[in-house]
Amino acid sequence: MKKWALKVLKLFLGYFVCALGIVMTINANLGLAPWDVFHQGISNVFRITMGKAHILVGVSIVILNSILEEKVGWGTLFNMIFIGIFIDILMLNNLVPVFDGFILSFIMMLLGMLVLGFGCYLYISIGLGSGPRDGLMIGFVKKTNKSVRLVKNTQEITAVAVGYILGGHVGIGTLIMAIVGGYATQFAFKLAKFDVSQVKHRFIEDDVKYIKKKLEDIKSNAED
Repeated sequence: MKKWALKVLKLFLGYFVCALGIVMTINANLGLAPWDVFHQGISNVFRITMGKAHILVGVSIVILNSILEEKVGWGTLFNMIFIGIFIDILMLNNLVPVFDGFILSFIMMLLGMLVLGFGCYLYISIGLGSGPRDGLMIGFVKKTNKSVRLVKNTQEITAVAVGYILGGHVGIGTLIMAIVGGYATQFAFKLAKFDVSQVKHRFIEDDVKYIKKKLEDIKSNAED
Protein backbone atom coordinates (compact mmCIF):
# COMPACT_ATOMS: atom_id res chain seq x y z
CA MET A 1 0.00 0.00 0.00
CA LYS A 2 2.85 2.41 0.84
CA LYS A 3 4.45 1.73 -2.54
CA TRP A 4 1.21 2.48 -4.38
CA ALA A 5 0.56 5.57 -2.25
CA LEU A 6 3.96 6.95 -3.28
CA LYS A 7 3.21 6.15 -6.91
CA VAL A 8 -0.10 7.99 -6.79
CA LEU A 9 1.59 10.94 -5.05
CA LYS A 10 4.27 11.06 -7.77
CA LEU A 11 1.59 10.75 -10.45
CA PHE A 12 -0.44 13.73 -9.24
CA LEU A 13 2.69 15.72 -8.46
CA GLY A 14 3.62 15.21 -12.09
CA TYR A 15 0.23 16.53 -13.21
CA PHE A 16 0.59 19.61 -11.02
CA VAL A 17 4.14 20.26 -12.23
CA CYS A 18 2.94 19.96 -15.84
CA ALA A 19 0.14 22.43 -15.15
CA LEU A 20 2.62 24.79 -13.49
CA GLY A 21 4.95 24.63 -16.49
CA ILE A 22 2.06 25.28 -18.88
CA VAL A 23 0.82 28.31 -16.90
CA MET A 24 4.39 29.66 -16.67
CA THR A 25 4.64 29.63 -20.47
CA ILE A 26 1.20 31.25 -20.77
CA ASN A 27 1.99 34.00 -18.25
CA ALA A 28 5.36 34.69 -19.87
CA ASN A 29 3.15 36.64 -22.27
CA LEU A 30 5.32 36.06 -25.33
CA GLY A 31 2.79 33.97 -27.20
CA LEU A 32 1.11 30.73 -26.22
CA ALA A 33 2.84 27.35 -26.29
CA PRO A 34 1.95 25.24 -29.36
CA TRP A 35 -0.70 23.06 -27.74
CA ASP A 36 -2.07 26.04 -25.84
CA VAL A 37 -2.59 27.93 -29.10
CA PHE A 38 -4.85 25.03 -30.03
CA HIS A 39 -6.48 25.00 -26.58
CA GLN A 40 -7.18 28.73 -26.77
CA GLY A 41 -8.68 28.25 -30.21
CA ILE A 42 -10.97 25.61 -28.75
CA SER A 43 -11.79 27.81 -25.73
CA ASN A 44 -12.72 30.65 -28.10
CA VAL A 45 -14.96 28.43 -30.18
CA PHE A 46 -16.79 26.88 -27.22
CA ARG A 47 -16.40 29.86 -24.82
CA ILE A 48 -14.82 27.79 -22.03
CA THR A 49 -11.73 28.16 -19.82
CA MET A 50 -8.28 27.04 -20.95
CA GLY A 51 -8.38 24.22 -18.40
CA LYS A 52 -11.69 22.93 -19.74
CA ALA A 53 -10.39 23.22 -23.29
CA HIS A 54 -7.36 21.17 -22.21
CA ILE A 55 -9.70 18.49 -20.85
CA LEU A 56 -11.89 18.52 -23.98
CA VAL A 57 -8.90 18.11 -26.29
CA GLY A 58 -7.55 15.35 -24.05
CA VAL A 59 -10.83 13.43 -24.21
CA SER A 60 -10.88 13.76 -28.01
CA ILE A 61 -7.31 12.46 -28.33
CA VAL A 62 -8.05 9.52 -26.00
CA ILE A 63 -11.02 8.58 -28.19
CA LEU A 64 -8.80 8.88 -31.28
CA ASN A 65 -6.12 6.74 -29.63
CA SER A 66 -8.74 4.09 -28.83
CA ILE A 67 -9.92 4.06 -32.43
CA LEU A 68 -6.29 3.62 -33.49
CA GLU A 69 -6.01 0.77 -30.94
CA GLU A 70 -3.62 2.67 -28.67
CA LYS A 71 -3.93 1.36 -25.12
CA VAL A 72 -5.20 3.64 -22.37
CA GLY A 73 -4.10 3.58 -18.72
CA TRP A 74 -5.65 5.03 -15.59
CA GLY A 75 -2.93 7.65 -15.71
CA THR A 76 -4.13 8.68 -19.16
CA LEU A 77 -7.65 9.34 -17.88
CA PHE A 78 -6.42 11.17 -14.78
CA ASN A 79 -4.07 13.24 -16.93
CA MET A 80 -6.77 14.56 -19.24
CA ILE A 81 -8.86 15.62 -16.23
CA PHE A 82 -6.49 16.84 -13.54
CA ILE A 83 -3.96 18.84 -15.57
CA GLY A 84 -6.86 20.91 -16.85
CA ILE A 85 -8.20 21.34 -13.32
CA PHE A 86 -4.78 22.39 -12.01
CA ILE A 87 -4.38 24.87 -14.88
CA ASP A 88 -7.66 26.57 -13.96
CA ILE A 89 -6.75 26.62 -10.26
CA LEU A 90 -3.41 28.29 -10.99
CA MET A 91 -4.78 30.75 -13.53
CA LEU A 92 -8.08 31.74 -11.92
CA ASN A 93 -6.36 32.35 -8.58
CA ASN A 94 -3.41 34.22 -10.15
CA LEU A 95 -0.89 31.93 -8.44
CA VAL A 96 1.76 32.42 -11.14
CA PRO A 97 3.00 35.97 -11.83
CA VAL A 98 2.68 37.68 -15.21
CA PHE A 99 5.73 39.53 -16.55
CA ASP A 100 5.76 42.39 -19.04
CA GLY A 101 9.53 42.83 -19.40
CA PHE A 102 11.01 40.74 -22.21
CA ILE A 103 13.99 39.37 -20.26
CA LEU A 104 11.96 38.12 -17.28
CA SER A 105 9.24 36.79 -19.58
CA PHE A 106 11.80 34.97 -21.71
CA ILE A 107 13.44 33.39 -18.64
CA MET A 108 10.06 32.26 -17.27
CA MET A 109 9.10 30.79 -20.63
CA LEU A 110 12.32 28.74 -20.77
CA LEU A 111 11.87 27.60 -17.16
CA GLY A 112 8.25 26.74 -17.90
CA MET A 113 9.28 24.40 -20.71
CA LEU A 114 11.83 22.70 -18.47
CA VAL A 115 9.30 22.39 -15.63
CA LEU A 116 6.80 20.87 -18.06
CA GLY A 117 9.42 18.36 -19.18
CA PHE A 118 10.05 17.27 -15.58
CA GLY A 119 6.32 16.98 -15.01
CA CYS A 120 6.08 14.64 -18.00
CA TYR A 121 8.93 12.55 -16.60
CA LEU A 122 7.25 12.29 -13.17
CA TYR A 123 3.97 10.87 -14.37
CA ILE A 124 5.15 8.88 -17.40
CA SER A 125 7.74 7.05 -15.28
CA ILE A 126 4.98 5.65 -13.03
CA GLY A 127 3.89 3.36 -15.85
CA LEU A 128 0.12 3.85 -15.54
CA GLY A 129 -0.27 5.19 -19.04
CA SER A 130 0.97 8.43 -20.51
CA GLY A 131 -1.14 11.52 -21.10
CA PRO A 132 -3.18 11.76 -24.31
CA ARG A 133 -0.71 14.04 -26.09
CA ASP A 134 2.37 12.27 -24.76
CA GLY A 135 0.77 8.95 -25.69
CA LEU A 136 0.83 10.08 -29.30
CA MET A 137 4.43 11.21 -28.87
CA ILE A 138 5.56 7.93 -27.30
CA GLY A 139 3.67 5.88 -29.88
CA PHE A 140 5.37 7.67 -32.77
CA VAL A 141 8.78 7.48 -31.06
CA LYS A 142 8.46 3.70 -30.73
CA LYS A 143 7.00 3.13 -34.21
CA THR A 144 9.36 5.42 -36.13
CA ASN A 145 12.50 5.16 -33.96
CA LYS A 146 12.77 8.92 -34.29
CA SER A 147 13.86 11.16 -31.42
CA VAL A 148 11.51 12.62 -28.82
CA ARG A 149 12.59 16.04 -30.07
CA LEU A 150 11.55 15.43 -33.70
CA VAL A 151 8.23 13.76 -32.89
CA LYS A 152 7.24 16.34 -30.27
CA ASN A 153 8.14 19.28 -32.50
CA THR A 154 6.15 17.84 -35.42
CA GLN A 155 3.03 17.41 -33.27
CA GLU A 156 3.29 20.87 -31.78
CA ILE A 157 3.81 22.65 -35.10
CA THR A 158 0.63 20.97 -36.32
CA ALA A 159 -1.22 22.09 -33.17
CA VAL A 160 -0.07 25.69 -33.75
CA ALA A 161 -1.33 25.72 -37.32
CA VAL A 162 -4.79 24.44 -36.41
CA GLY A 163 -4.99 26.59 -33.26
CA TYR A 164 -4.09 29.73 -35.21
CA ILE A 165 -6.88 29.07 -37.67
CA LEU A 166 -9.27 28.78 -34.71
CA GLY A 167 -8.12 32.13 -33.29
CA GLY A 168 -5.37 31.06 -30.89
CA HIS A 169 -2.74 33.69 -30.03
CA VAL A 170 0.62 33.19 -31.73
CA GLY A 171 3.72 35.20 -30.81
CA ILE A 172 7.49 34.96 -30.90
CA GLY A 173 7.31 32.72 -27.83
CA THR A 174 5.18 30.25 -29.80
CA LEU A 175 7.88 29.89 -32.42
CA ILE A 176 10.58 29.51 -29.78
CA MET A 177 8.60 26.87 -27.87
CA ALA A 178 7.70 24.98 -31.05
CA ILE A 179 11.40 24.71 -31.91
CA VAL A 180 12.91 24.40 -28.42
CA GLY A 181 10.11 22.48 -26.66
CA GLY A 182 11.29 19.08 -27.82
CA TYR A 183 14.85 19.87 -26.77
CA ALA A 184 13.63 21.00 -23.32
CA THR A 185 11.67 17.78 -22.78
CA GLN A 186 14.55 15.63 -23.97
CA PHE A 187 16.96 17.59 -21.73
CA ALA A 188 14.67 17.08 -18.71
CA PHE A 189 14.52 13.35 -19.45
CA LYS A 190 18.32 13.19 -19.71
CA LEU A 191 18.76 15.02 -16.40
CA ALA A 192 16.45 12.47 -14.80
CA LYS A 193 18.29 9.63 -16.63
CA PHE A 194 14.93 8.57 -18.04
CA ASP A 195 14.57 6.54 -21.26
CA VAL A 196 10.95 6.89 -22.34
CA SER A 197 11.22 3.98 -24.80
CA GLN A 198 11.91 1.58 -21.91
CA VAL A 199 8.72 2.39 -19.99
CA LYS A 200 6.32 -0.52 -19.62
CA HIS A 201 2.85 0.73 -18.83
CA ARG A 202 0.05 -1.06 -17.04
CA PHE A 203 -3.14 -0.35 -18.94
CA ILE A 204 -6.81 -0.45 -17.96
CA GLU A 205 -7.36 -3.61 -19.99
CA ASP A 206 -4.63 -5.32 -17.93
CA ASP A 207 -6.56 -4.57 -14.73
CA VAL A 208 -9.82 -5.72 -16.32
CA LYS A 209 -8.19 -9.04 -17.31
CA TYR A 210 -6.70 -9.39 -13.80
CA ILE A 211 -10.06 -8.81 -12.10
CA LYS A 212 -11.80 -11.15 -14.52
CA LYS A 213 -9.26 -13.91 -13.81
CA LYS A 214 -9.64 -13.45 -10.05
CA LEU A 215 -13.42 -13.70 -10.32
CA GLU A 216 -13.09 -16.87 -12.40
CA ASP A 217 -10.70 -18.34 -9.79
CA ILE A 218 -13.15 -17.52 -6.99
CA LYS A 219 -16.01 -19.09 -8.95
CA SER A 220 -13.93 -22.18 -9.71
CA ASN A 221 -12.94 -22.59 -6.05
CA ALA A 222 -16.53 -22.18 -4.94
CA GLU A 223 -17.68 -24.90 -7.35
CA ASP A 224 -14.98 -27.27 -6.03
